[in-house]
Amino acid sequence: MNMTKAIKSHEVERDWVLIDAKGKTFGRILTEVATLLRGKHKPLYTPNVDCGDFVVIINAKEAKFTGTKLEDKEYFRHSGYFGSTKSTKLSDMLENSTEKLYRQAVRGMLPKTNLGKQMIKKLKVYSGSEHPHTAQLNKGAK
Repeated sequence: MNMTKAIKSHEVERDWVLIDAKGKTFGRILTEVATLLRGKHKPLYTPNVDCGDFVVIINAKEAKFTGTKLEDKEYFRHSGYFGSTKSTKLSDMLENSTEKLYRQAVRGMLPKTNLGKQMIKKLKVYSGSEHPHTAQLNKGAK
């Protein structure tokens, strides 16, 4: 009888994956990152265990955006008080807080639980091509 193996959290083997965002479409990068963070690309994927890999994104500012998203798309935040809604354009977020932009977009694709909070901590985003994780990387750039 064949049984599906459920992996435990201490049995997970994590890799470091480097993704170069230069010239790639923003949304396509994010879906790939979300899959890697969840661990759905692994044969031993278990939904209730954080079995994803560490992901390093370089050249984050050089991703492509289709249509007029850079001018039209806005990100909203709210403190909870009346009338405190603030908005930021996508172009401003890309220029000023690139890591926050990527984190916020990927976070929407992950589970809205403590497991999702664990997964998002494995995402590292850098605007340029330099990053401090060269010792951990054992895979080539995607």
